Amino acid sequence: MSETIRVFAGDCTTTFEGARARTQRGRVAVVVKPDRTTLVHDADGYQPVAWLTRPDSLTVETDEGGFGLVARAGEQVLRVVSHESSGWVEYPVTEAGVPVGSHPDTGEPLVRAGGDVRGLDSDVRYSLPAGATVLDETCESCGLPKIRAEAGDAFEICLDRSCESLDDAVRERFDGEWTCPDCGSPLRIIRRGGRLLAGCDAYPDCETAFAIPAGVVVDDCACGLPVFETARGRRCLDATCERFEG
Repeated sequence: MSETIRVFAGDCTTTFEGARARTQRGRVAVVVKPDRTTLVHDADGYQPVAWLTRPDSLTVETDEGGFGLVARAGEQVLRVVSHESSGWVEYPVTEAGVPVGSHPDTGEPLVRAGGDVRGLDSDVRYSLPAGATVLDETCESCGLPKIRAEAGDAFEICLDRSCESLDDAVRERFDGEWTCPDCGSPLRIIRRGGRLLAGCDAYPDCETAFAIPAGVVVDDCACGLPVFETARGRRCLDATCERFEG
């Protein structure tokens, strides 16, 4: 869901108290972001003449005579007082991301920002598996973009986990494929504590479990477990394996 950004403009005196203390006056635009970050811009260049990032507190007062802002972060204080106001406005804003298509039901743009794909006009959000890429193809069932995720193999599945589950795909491919090095029981694909694991079928008598890394199986380790090719290089399924020769 979008938040709002506020913009104030006018003839203002800006006072900053702190390590870079100074007082300036001019016709400026003051931008206040949803996280309270306050930036004062004049006519020159891209850098603000004064700013305070994510202050602990922010007070904004407006009336017919103009506006005033006070932002505080520890010993730092940013004050902006208008002498003549050109006005103030409020606009909806979202986190900017890489466009990855549109929502098939609402038509709203979808963007990838960090580890999520989000809708620009709603609170729609789909979390991505580690290392996943969003594809140009769309799901035949729901119309959302498909993703490519690596978890032992490369899987192309729907962005919406309720439509196609990465867990199910990995389970179908690897459940029981590997053997517990401690007791010889099959390793089952499970999700525990928010992580996808290969856990011993003898649990709780045997508590052996390994987090499945984002990568594909390319070889066998001397310990009997698979070797994964990941973004950081090759590694055994057991990240602490002493027999792995990378």
